[in-house]
Amino acid sequence: MSPSVAEEIRSLRQQIRQHDYNYYVLAEPVVSDLEYDRLMQRLITLEKAHPELASDDSPTRRLGDAPVSELTQVVHRLPMMSIDNTYSEAELREYAQRTQKLLPGQPIEWVVELKVDGVAASIIYENGALARAVTRGDGEVGDDVTHNIRTVRGLPSRLISNSPPALLEVRGEVYMTNDDLVRLNEARAARNETSFKNTRNVTAGTIRLLDSRVCAQRNLRFFCHGIGYCEGFDPPDHLTFLDEAQKLGIPVTPGVVGLRSIDDVVEHCAKRIESFHELDFEVDGIVVKVNSYEQRRNLGSTSKSPRWAIAYKIEKYEAETRLQSITLQVGKTGTVTPVAELEPVELAGTTVSRCSLHNLDEIRRKDIRVGDWVVVEKAGKIIPHIVRVEKHRRETSLSEYEFPTNCPACDTPLVRDDGGVYVRCPSRNCIEQWKQRLRYFASRDCMNIDGLGEKIIEQLVAQHLVNNYADLYALTVEQLAALERMGMASAKKLVDAIQNSRQQGLSRVLNAISIRHVGERTAIVLARKYRTIEALQSATVESLAETEDVGETIAKSIYDFFQSEEGLDIIEQLRRSGVVLQANEFDESNSISQQLSGRIFVVTGTLSQPREKIHAIIEAHGGKTSNSISKKTSFLLAGSEAGSKLEKARSLGVQVISEQDFQKMIETDT
Repeated sequence: MSPSVAEEIRSLRQQIRQHDYNYYVLAEPVVSDLEYDRLMQRLITLEKAHPELASDDSPTRRLGDAPVSELTQVVHRLPMMSIDNTYSEAELREYAQRTQKLLPGQPIEWVVELKVDGVAASIIYENGALARAVTRGDGEVGDDVTHNIRTVRGLPSRLISNSPPALLEVRGEVYMTNDDLVRLNEARAARNETSFKNTRNVTAGTIRLLDSRVCAQRNLRFFCHGIGYCEGFDPPDHLTFLDEAQKLGIPVTPGVVGLRSIDDVVEHCAKRIESFHELDFEVDGIVVKVNSYEQRRNLGSTSKSPRWAIAYKIEKYEAETRLQSITLQVGKTGTVTPVAELEPVELAGTTVSRCSLHNLDEIRRKDIRVGDWVVVEKAGKIIPHIVRVEKHRRETSLSEYEFPTNCPACDTPLVRDDGGVYVRCPSRNCIEQWKQRLRYFASRDCMNIDGLGEKIIEQLVAQHLVNNYADLYALTVEQLAALERMGMASAKKLVDAIQNSRQQGLSRVLNAISIRHVGERTAIVLARKYRTIEALQSATVESLAETEDVGETIAKSIYDFFQSEEGLDIIEQLRRSGVVLQANEFDESNSISQQLSGRIFVVTGTLSQPREKIHAIIEAHGGKTSNSISKKTSFLLAGSEAGSKLEKARSLGVQVISEQDFQKMIETDT
């Protein structure tokens, strides 16, 4: 054997490891699958020809070796403890309060990461080489699954480092993607074998197989989310550890963030849960951890769980059903959203017959076709979504879904957002867009026109009674009474609601008129900064971009709207209709007082004003609002039919006040 063969083998192993790092850790592949496969095949050929150069850390070990005779049990050097669970925002806040009490006077940085639904495992590297892998087991003792872990995609057999730690134990989750489960079930169906129901069960069974060659065919993967026993490796906190682990070539749980307050944690969790449908792997919640390792040591553990972490879990329900058709919805800004029309199926106590498919990319990524059997999931309070297609059940050759090229409502050619995933109708004259904008204009968070519902709007638009926002303010009792299912009393009530909406103030108007990228929060910020519509219309892109929560993209959208003929017409028509176009007391936080500074209010029940207005009043006087009761709550402002929040407040000793009590608080110096 020439020295060049050994050098080529060494070079191939290094190249493949780097490509694995680019693909699995950085998600930035630099070669095609075909090029990668050629490198791997060349390495396999050379290693077979020269078995004396075999190595346990070679990438070829991913293909599997001869079966082991049995799984041996291994004692963990540090126990792999389970994490306590919580299922509500209130319990999550209570956990944070308990933790803060144990660390008096110390600021806590929280780490928030996805709770991957797989099989927990410990991976041990000695001097940079993968030496052993053990399942969690009972936390004290687990099964040695090193032979199978060597086949796991993206997990390096040797760390990327010239001076690796003497001993590094990383802990994480072995998992399977939904796409790989689909492919596995297709292959099993072709062999007349039973299909697997979900990714976690197949992962749990596969990682304990004696034959690693079978494990290698199932494309298991790994995300690191924790640290175990180490020598020569001592990061100060979890975020630093994850960063260092990633540099060593170890895939870490994606989307991990550090946050400074529990309010930010709760808000982030809510947004993250809403985006679960975008993931190709299963999660069953979110883990919230203390970042500092010193604080973790001070917090310690109970007999079962660490005090420095908690799992904010969601209830998940799945069912199989058939996709009957795909319909399209046009939103108020022209976004065309595909909707799955399903054979009705029971899910979490409700009948599900439709769910959003979100966008064209989602349909293509999951290869969703009309007539397919699909797995529908409902997790927590979020709307149902399609997890995957059961391709092994496709009875015929179904055609790929063809997204229309023209708007289903007005036939205008559709356009795709630059660099985005959404397809939209660009015509502001689209009748369906107008209906959606009108519904939004009348909604509670905007002009709060009670009684202007979907069926009334359909009739008003169909009869050309309302062709712009200003037309609403010209409606008469007689016109409304002539509509289907409307009498004089209902018509009079609706006219009064429309007329009263004139006084809502600038922020609600800005939110109501459907400026792209402008929602409730941005509208309030704009109203507080500019105070009048005239000042906002005169603002430059640069001035707008410097506004809190705005930035260049939103600034350009706002500027373009107010410089457009349509935007100018909308504002002028509303002005002529007597709509207030300047900031009012609810917009101008900090301009009234700081009488409620340091107080946290929860508002519940039926009150004389919309809850959003009362929240604005509280904030205008320096207070804060929350949607859930905890020991941190200062007051529960309760109207009639207060329900469970009233009971919770009493049990926690939170002071309950009436609307009259609240009025006195802001009228007098308290």
